[in-house]
Formats: sequence, structure tokens, C-alpha cells
Amino acid sequence: MALQQIKFAPGIDKQDTSVGAVGRWVDSDNVRFRYGLPEKVGGWQSLLTDSIVGVARKQHAFVDTEGNRYIAIGTDKFLLIFFEGQLFDITPLATTISSATFTFNGTTTITITTSAAHNLEDGDIVLLDSVTLPGGTGLSASDFEDKLFQVISTPTANTFTITFTSSGSAASGGSVDIKPYERVGPAAQTYGYGYGISQYGGTVQGAQTTTLNGSLNADTAGTGGAGTAITVVSTTGFPAAGTIAIANELITYTSKNSTQFLGITRGAKGTATPGTSNGQAHSSSDTVTNASEFSGWGDAVDAGTITLEPGLWSLSNFGQVLVATIANGKTFTWNAGDAARLSVRASTSTTDFVTTGNPTATRTTLISPTTRHLIHFGTETTIGSTATQDDMFIRFSEQENINSYTITAVNTAGSQRLQDGTKIMGALVAKENILVWTDNALYTMKFVGAPFTFGFEQVGTNCGLIGKNAAIEIDGVAYWMGSNGFFSFDGTVNTLPCSVEDYVYDDVDTTKGQQVNAGINNLFTEVTWWYPTAGSDFNNRYVVYNYGQTNQQVPMGNWYTGVNSNSIRTTWIDTLVYPKPYATAFNDSNTGTFPAVIGQTGLGQSVLFEHETGTDQVNPDGSTTTLTSFVESFDFALQTDQGIGEYFLSMGRFLPNFKNLIGNAVVNVSVTPYPAQANTDSSFSPFTIDSATTFVSTRARGRYAAIKIENTGTGQSWRFGTFQADLKPDGRR
Repeated sequence: MALQQIKFAPGIDKQDTSVGAVGRWVDSDNVRFRYGLPEKVGGWQSLLTDSIVGVARKQHAFVDTEGNRYIAIGTDKFLLIFFEGQLFDITPLATTISSATFTFNGTTTITITTSAAHNLEDGDIVLLDSVTLPGGTGLSASDFEDKLFQVISTPTANTFTITFTSSGSAASGGSVDIKPYERVGPAAQTYGYGYGISQYGGTVQGAQTTTLNGSLNADTAGTGGAGTAITVVSTTGFPAAGTIAIANELITYTSKNSTQFLGITRGAKGTATPGTSNGQAHSSSDTVTNASEFSGWGDAVDAGTITLEPGLWSLSNFGQVLVATIANGKTFTWNAGDAARLSVRASTSTTDFVTTGNPTATRTTLISPTTRHLIHFGTETTIGSTATQDDMFIRFSEQENINSYTITAVNTAGSQRLQDGTKIMGALVAKENILVWTDNALYTMKFVGAPFTFGFEQVGTNCGLIGKNAAIEIDGVAYWMGSNGFFSFDGTVNTLPCSVEDYVYDDVDTTKGQQVNAGINNLFTEVTWWYPTAGSDFNNRYVVYNYGQTNQQVPMGNWYTGVNSNSIRTTWIDTLVYPKPYATAFNDSNTGTFPAVIGQTGLGQSVLFEHETGTDQVNPDGSTTTLTSFVESFDFALQTDQGIGEYFLSMGRFLPNFKNLIGNAVVNVSVTPYPAQANTDSSFSPFTIDSATTFVSTRARGRYAAIKIENTGTGQSWRFGTFQADLKPDGRR
């Protein structure tokens, strides 16, 4: 029988069934569509031999007056500068704690005692200075001087522990100054336990901790899946009865002995697995925290109603000066024009760019593009009073003066409170105005001059932003991900028709929306959102909207998706300052190397990659990770006079037609007798294709057939053209 050509429209259709999505591709990974044809995405390579400690949450590229290029990278622990192929630590420091003392106990654990409350938390980073060790430890002060350590535990308000690389003999005394790094926030967005009379998030500073001695199952029982007792290393310091927290689960207990909490109730106060009374699974040695004083205006609230946002940064530049704001925290500056810039930290007291008069609790900031106001969104109504932070309040500085916020008749400082929503989620500079999103609405903020300076207009409702980094703007159009769909704004708010919407929103974890990251790849007219699904602590999927490759064949838009773990990103910047996109990938199981943190545990690793280079992933150590990809078609059937699918089809051969092919590609032909049944590979599948392959004999038979184009090896790349196959009827069963 004559060859038949089967055509596929660009993009992925997951709204329909694999049979109903006629003429479409239905699944993909590491594939993009360019001029209607599917192809493997470009590769990427590490820009550094180092990896970054922690999870990167924001990148910002800028140039100084001499043309030097920089990238500021904000993580959950650090603020770093990438310059000329190196990283530099410019993280701001909090108030120094002077004249603390050491206690060595003959193990790698060291206790440091302060004369007053240290206000540190588990996981904080501290720099040790002016170190004098007690005699007899067998260690040297140089082992600790100017070194970074992670706070491992905070047994009391005046003590905390660190871990060293080797044991020192038991001794107490000495002296050390503690320089804490400014706290940014947790690595992941998590459930909280209410807030009110305790610190932000409901936790209590210096709460007593211990560790599990035995695992807990996802059930209502105690240690090992039996009884009503939880065994720990020690219950010392915990109240006689109360509440403990293990990860996101709260557990109440009625009594205790030296190593057990007794009379427990798992999954207390709304932290049980939804729809059950079961707690969560926890491993032996997981941290157990005294949560008896966690509060929500005096009473603990359901964990499902409060989330603790991850550590985030706002990064922008005031000329050659970096302006960096910790989410719900202070604003710092770093001057790239300083001769000693690479050895100077970001600070609130940077010469000529002081920010001591700025609000001290702000959700996000940016610099207005033409008027050069520093704008604080979701900030304090009384500057310097964090208790007055209003998540819907906006405050902007005097023009060209980022430290002046006093509103007078003769300057341009001012403020405004938005109305629609409960909190400002994000803002970005767009064509002719600034776009401001709440969790429910979109506003435009435009310079109008005296007396109001900026004018505000609500331009959309029920179109809120899911997270502060989930929106981008290109060519005068903004694109963003909301909690209930994708949107664009080109002067009017538009809902984006989406052919993968159910696939995304049936599984996205909207309680971790602040981890969603949007990136633009202008070369391929792509907007990508990386997002976490239910049950994942970090981003583990992505969805792409190709705004430049649409046609009448794809009324729901040109969308594609992916789950390849090597392709997940937490930050992204497009080509502008640098010639190719730069992005960061996070692995919570690996250990970062910069900055060097002694005794670090559980901080994870971020890698800075340059994209659209090569065919695979080149790692910091120079090794190569294979970048696999695939695209899979709908289930097509034979068209006869009796209808579609009435007869089984027989595929005797197909002619591969690749626009580009480097190395080998694999074509898999699968068949199924009925739409409800899963596809199985045909007799000789898969078929390896190279540039010399002219035709392939298949002997495939089924009511429906589908093709899958993929690569599985290193150094391979492909772009697929059309599919021509020898199809003929082969009976009704």
C-alpha cells in the first residue's frame, strides 16, 4: 500500500485522551517546538568548578560603569557575586555577639555559650572571629578564625552547637566573637503553626530539640509502628506534657520519661495526612522540637492555614549599585564601583548608598526604571517597626535618593495601600509602567508626577500571582502563573488557553507557590515555569509556553512539559548582560562547596549553568551527564470507508525524516487494540536511526498505533520532520 503521511501540530495536548488528541503530540521531556517541529533542547555546562551551598532563589545580572559584568545570586543562606568566573561572598552580617566561650567535650560537637540571648536558630550561618581557644584542646585557633560554621542546634537561649572536622580534647573557656550572617529563610516553603505572641511563623527562638531514636511510620502509632510512645535520645528540657514538632507534623503527648514521650496523638492540630488521622513518616535521628509554645494568637491553628515562605531575595540595581532585600526583612546595598568591592559585604551602611532609613520588613523591592525610586511592596506603615508590616502597603523613596522616605510637599516620596487581595505577591518593570500583583489582582503603577508621583490602577481580578518569581515580561507582554491558571497582560488581562492545564494544576503544590520560578528564553520565544508537585519539597516539574510559535492548529496554545530531574531550575536569567541564559539547579542530597561551611548538614547544593551549549550536561567536576529527551504522539488509527479504527492497521515500514540528527535517535512504535488499554511496543521496537537510515521494517499491528522519538545516549541531538508509514487494513481483530 502507498505511504501515508501523518502530521502533528506543535506542542503537547494533555487535555484530551491519547486517542482524542488527533494530530497532536501527547507527552514530552527535554523537547521544544521550533517552527512546528519537535527537537531536543540545547545542553548546558557548569560555569564553575565550585557549587553553591544552599538553594539559589534569585539571580540578577548588571554592569558597572566600566563595563564589568556581574551576577548577584541570592540563596536561602547567602548573597553571592559571580564575576569573571569566580564567586564572592558578600552576605550581610547581623550584630556581632562578643566574648562568647567554648566547651569542647571530646567529640566533634562544640558548644558555644554567650553572655546574652544569641537569637540564633538551627541552620544559621556564623562567622567566628577573634578566636582564643581554651588550653588543652589539641586544636589551633587558626582552625576556627574567620571560618564559617552552621549552627547545628540551639539547646538554650544562651548556647548553640557547631560541628568541627575533628575531635578536640575536653576543655572549656577561651573567647570568640560571633558574627551571624543575616538570616534569609528556610530552603523550602513549609506548613507553619500559626503566629502571634511568638516570632514570625509561630516558632519559638531557641526551642528545645532532641532526635528520634527509631523511626515513625505514617500511621497513628508510636516508634516502630506500635503503641503510644515516641522514643528519643533525651526528653530533658521538654515540658511534662505538651506538643512536639517533627518536620511538618505536630504530635501532642500527655507525659514523658527520660527517653520517651507518652500518651501521644499523631498529626495534631491539622497536620495529619489529609483525609486520615495518620501522621507522617519520619526517620530515626530526625529532629524533634518542643512546639508547646508555638502559637496562633494563643492557640495553635491548623497547619494547613499557614505556610512559612522560603528564604527569598529581591535584587535590582541602582546604576552600578546592587540593591538586595531579604523577603520580609531589610534592604542592603553593594557598590560595584568600590575599588575593594570583591572583599566588601553588602550592608545597610554602604558609603553614599546607606539604607538605614529604609523599612526593615518588606515583601519585595525594585527600582523604578526611569525615575529611580526605590519601591517597597508589602512593607511597614511605620518605618523601623516590623510589627507594622502591612502586606498590601507600598512605600517609595524620594527620586534618586534610596534612603529618604519622609513625605513632604517638595519631594517625590510617597505611599499607597492596595485594596484587592490579602498580600502583595510580586512586582516587575514592564513597558511604560510597573506591574504589581496581589494574591488576587493585578495593578499598574505608573509615574504621573506631582502631587501623587505614582498613579495606581487595578486592571484585573481573580488573576493573582502564585509566587513572587512566577511572572516575567517580554516585548511589552507579561506572562504569569496564578493559583488557578496562566495569564498574560498586554494592556488587558487575558487567560491563556492551555493544552496541559489539568496536568499542571491537578498536581501542582500551590502551598509552595513561592518556590515557582519563571524564566524567559527569548531566542526560542519560550516562557518556562518550574514548579513543585504535591509531596515534593522542591521544584520537580516544568511547563513551557511558546508565545512565538502559535497557529490555528493549536487553539489552546503551544505548550510542552518535562520532568527530567536534570532540567529543573530554581533561578533563570535570559541573554542580556551575558550571551546565553544562566540558570541554577538544586540538589538537596549533595553538598555545596562555596562558601566553605564547616559542619554543614542538609543545606544542599546549587550549580550555576550556562544554557544552550552542547548536547548534554557538563558538571562542575568536568564529567558529563547524558541529556535524554523524547516526544510521543497521539494514538492514530486507520481511516477506511467504515470509519476510523474499525479495522486493525498493519504498519510494514516507515521512512524516518529528521531535519537534523547528530548521533543516533530511537523511534519506538507502540500499538493497542482499544483506547482503554495501555500501549505495548510492537514486535521489533525500538528502532535505532542514524543519518544513513533510509527506511525501517516494523511489522506493527493494532487498532491504534503511536510513535515515540527519543535519544538515550551522550552527544546526541535531533529535530524531527514528518512521519511517513506504509499502513494498510489488517482485519477487524
